[in-house]
Amino acid sequence: MFPSARIVTPEILDTLDAGHPEALRSRRDLRRLEWFLGGSRWIARAALEHRRDAGRGIVELGAGGGELCGKLAASMPECPVTGLDFADRPTGLNSAVRWRSGDFFQTLPGTDGGIMAGNLILHHLSDEALRSLGAMLAGFRVLLFSEPLRASWPLGLSRLAHPFVGEVTRHDMPASIRAGFRPGELAGLLGLEKSSWGVAEVSRITGALRFKAWRG
Repeated sequence: MFPSARIVTPEILDTLDAGHPEALRSRRDLRRLEWFLGGSRWIARAALEHRRDAGRGIVELGAGGGELCGKLAASMPECPVTGLDFADRPTGLNSAVRWRSGDFFQTLPGTDGGIMAGNLILHHLSDEALRSLGAMLAGFRVLLFSEPLRASWPLGLSRLAHPFVGEVTRHDMPASIRAGFRPGELAGLLGLEKSSWGVAEVSRITGALRFKAWRG
């Protein structure tokens, strides 16, 4: 029986040095998996639908290699884009993108914007940390997150990928799914008041949960 409650456990990739061969392999795997899940493409399209709010700035949590930030800056050059991540600024990142390195619970305060986005990042956080994060998002108008759908069939899909991915990814994929979300959970975990926020969620056959919230 698939667990009904979230189970957040450490993922191996988060413990490896950036230059470790298995870390490099896992990041390549993740780029292919992200193409399959389509979270970045959805966030980029959704941000375009809220261009007025984007004009106040777009902030990405856990911006990683900067691919989504770069795409957003290129599609909306008039909108300031900021990436927050533990890692240093990626080499070759669009010069228009601002970058703040460090724990985003420390770098997010004082980072203004109209849209907050994140792709495959919230499932790393405990319920308590999500509540703390939600309190820090009060100044944003639109929230766009693509996360793993916590269900048995995405777990089955992850097993089908085993022959094509490395050992680290084979471990981390089911860990991500068990820490993921079901429709109707994220708004409550982030502490979004129904009187202040509209929410739309879509679960995809690929195993992604797409979450959008906007100020009412």
